[in-house]
Amino acid sequence: MPGIYFDEAEIGSVIPHQLTRTVTEADNVLFCAITHNPQPLHLDEEYAKQTEFGQRVFNSMYTVSFACGVSIEDTTMGTLVVNLGFGEMKFPKPVFINDTLRVVSEIKDKRESKSRPDAGIVTFEHKVYNQRDELVCSIIRIALLKRRVAATEAA
Repeated sequence: MPGIYFDEAEIGSVIPHQLTRTVTEADNVLFCAITHNPQPLHLDEEYAKQTEFGQRVFNSMYTVSFACGVSIEDTTMGTLVVNLGFGEMKFPKPVFINDTLRVVSEIKDKRESKSRPDAGIVTFEHKVYNQRDELVCSIIRIALLKRRVAATEAA
């Protein structure tokens, strides 16, 4: 299923993504390893027991990557020119091993590209919820999306 084109993006549209995932200890350890993140809060159970959380907290960058990855099929699959950047990231609640995560995206803004008549800029907000419907992450993603019809052709 393709993503949306710039022309189709409607500000305020909410997209609930179907893919969910129960995150595992292996996911957390592997992500920390490949990103060279030795934070004991993520990796050391005995250390984490002494914190306010009482257990290991999932690497928050995994949660951001998960949010973006899950959203691709419904937002930018086949229509992305390039990601232009990421805005504010928030982590209002921690993610723990064995939490089940789901993602909902909203189109927050869109604007014409000044230099690319064949594309436009869309701002998404991806929100991640756990199995208790608690918001655990929100991330702004700014993407340059293809148009179905170039602005010059439409005029």
